[in-house]
Amino acid sequence: MKILVTGFDPFGGESINPALISVMKLPDEIDGAQIIKEKIPTVFYKSIDVLYEVLQRENPDAVICVGQAGARSHITVERIAINADDAKIPDNEGNQPIDLPIFEGGPAAYFATLPIKGMVRDLTAIGLPAAISNTAGTFVCNHLMYGALHFAALNKPELRAGFVHIPYLPAQTVHKSGMPSMSEADIVKGLTAIIKTAIHVAEDVKMAGGSIC
Repeated sequence: MKILVTGFDPFGGESINPALISVMKLPDEIDGAQIIKEKIPTVFYKSIDVLYEVLQRENPDAVICVGQAGARSHITVERIAINADDAKIPDNEGNQPIDLPIFEGGPAAYFATLPIKGMVRDLTAIGLPAAISNTAGTFVCNHLMYGALHFAALNKPELRAGFVHIPYLPAQTVHKSGMPSMSEADIVKGLTAIIKTAIHVAEDVKMAGGSIC
């Protein structure tokens, strides 16, 4: 089995991105599965282009995209990606699409095909705060998640895909009073647990979950 895990470069004035840092700290193999790690630019469309090139080159069994959600205290596993770009801030190349579809004529939304509730169950079992999220936003995170699921729908239906948001690192919150954070070690631990769930859970669990956002 081969799992592709992606992390964005820093954006929005930050000098670091916990997504990229944590993804690159993952081992090259987890429970017998090869882990492919890829840096993704925080740029509309270029992010999807990079992802598609890697998907075609590596042909993974699953793709887990990871991004920073600084206001969140939990590791949040995304349920849905919508076909909409509506950027509050410019991306890293100055693009700021407003109320535009990601793919003209594409479905309004895609649901993640990863075992998202199983992931939350397994994260909380190891003592990490985790929840389902029902919004991946309308910035490059949602853009990439939609792109991954669109690729699978058109080219490889058996490809399991989804997105995980992680909090700030503590160093990012020094001048952000009251903002939650999570240690790098715990984020890496959490991503490792998420990958193990993707490897071992074929059908998602049925449990009450709701969401925190």
